[in-house]
Amino acid sequence: MNGTTALPPWLPTAPCTPGRCTAHPDATGPDPGPDPELRAGLPRAVVRLVAGTGGVLLGVLLAPAAALLPPAARLALVRLWTRTVVRAFGVRVRYGGNPVATGPLLVVANHVSWLDVPLLAAVLPARAVAKAEVRRWPVLGVLAALGGTLFIDRDRLRALPGTVRAMTGILAGGGRVAVFPEGSTWCGRERGRFRPAAFQAALDAGCAVQPVRIDYRPHDAAAYVGDDPLGASLWRVVTTRRLTAEVRLADPLPSGRYPGRRALAGAAERAVARPDRRTGSPWIVPQRAVASDSANLSPSSVHQRARSRPAAASSSRTPS
Repeated sequence: MNGTTALPPWLPTAPCTPGRCTAHPDATGPDPGPDPELRAGLPRAVVRLVAGTGGVLLGVLLAPAAALLPPAARLALVRLWTRTVVRAFGVRVRYGGNPVATGPLLVVANHVSWLDVPLLAAVLPARAVAKAEVRRWPVLGVLAALGGTLFIDRDRLRALPGTVRAMTGILAGGGRVAVFPEGSTWCGRERGRFRPAAFQAALDAGCAVQPVRIDYRPHDAAAYVGDDPLGASLWRVVTTRRLTAEVRLADPLPSGRYPGRRALAGAAERAVARPDRRTGSPWIVPQRAVASDSANLSPSSVHQRARSRPAAASSSRTPS
């Protein structure tokens, strides 16, 4: 799923691989692999895997019926479904911050795992931007297409302006777009810089940018990097005890206050990297999420610091 073929030189890269990151001791504790205290038993892991994949398949089956629901009901179903699927895989979630209730918004977050997508959709449903290969993924590709995902051919640099125009159109129409501006998955201890291209859409549409920081404890269990097969990543998630995702929403950034996309991207990157001032932690006290407007769903949607080490590039990429 995460094959490492020859990549064009303009694509962002991350110094993260399964061998270097997901097997490396965590900065806050031992890796879940060798420590039995952090490993779920085989029966529990199998139950999680069956429950999680069953929840995903149920989403595919319910997609036609969900398309007939009123927008508000469909949106509520999206948030309920994504939270249920993540929890079924054994992941506990802590949300912090107040999401914007209405209006267009460019949602930007650091990128660690395939779990990032449902975590964002559970609090800020949006049209996602993903690499074209995702469309061909079993089950998940179908869900991504039904959710109105904007697919981009990462090997064609000329396709980038068209993607930015599509994002601008969605934002100008009052919808939301979610993107991972690092352009590549990172292990969670280190982050990549935010590429500025996607931020041009917010400037052109005159909408705010919502920075989001996603952390996992333990770090390595959720990391989906390099040539890590999806099956191996799923098994690592379901066999980890007390895997917790912490999602912090920083204050929105009005795009009009910044002279250009690079300045806006830099401000968003700093907001994601900044720990909570009150606690010093990377997340803040969870508060009730506010449902967003129905413009963020397509008609048929049912969802929407250790050292870095040189290694092969990750293939989970978005526009630079």
